[in-house]
Amino acid sequence: MIRLTISLFLFVLCSFTTSARSFITTEPLPNDSFLPKPKLEGAGVCSYTVIIKTSCSSVSYTRDKISIAFGDVYGNEVFVKRLDDPHSRTFEKCSSDTYKISGPCMRDVCYLYLLRQGSDGWKPENVKIYGSSIRSVTFYYNLFLPNSVWYGFNVCNGIANTKSSQPIITASVAAM
Repeated sequence: MIRLTISLFLFVLCSFTTSARSFITTEPLPNDSFLPKPKLEGAGVCSYTVIIKTSCSSVSYTRDKISIAFGDVYGNEVFVKRLDDPHSRTFEKCSSDTYKISGPCMRDVCYLYLLRQGSDGWKPENVKIYGSSIRSVTFYYNLFLPNSVWYGFNVCNGIANTKSSQPIITASVAAM
């Protein structure tokens, strides 16, 4: 009887855990309502390294404007309006581009969005973000981004909007 009760308890626990995981997005999605947060002064500043790998099945290179926004559950956000540099042929197929980005200190990154604007097209394979104050995280895209739509991931489970007590600033970026 005790074995049956323990087995039933473990089954229920596993079922609950599995259903909780189903809320985590495993593929990037469009977010028509996403707007990067405005710049606020006076926040602590941390440094992040962002490595964007372009897929080997992407176009040779893109002249499209590429923007990035990522943040944590507390509302801290890093936003860079343009990562691309049309003169340096960034985002060539089968290549990685590395950026040092300064922005507000945050907890672990739980959302990331990319925005592509232009007519060339671009297929990012993945985006890796790491810094001294966060755990390294990799977001896997491996699809052509639609034009003029923020596209990405939000695994903050809907609590980012309720925990915005931390200040937010816009980031500065330096290509490496």
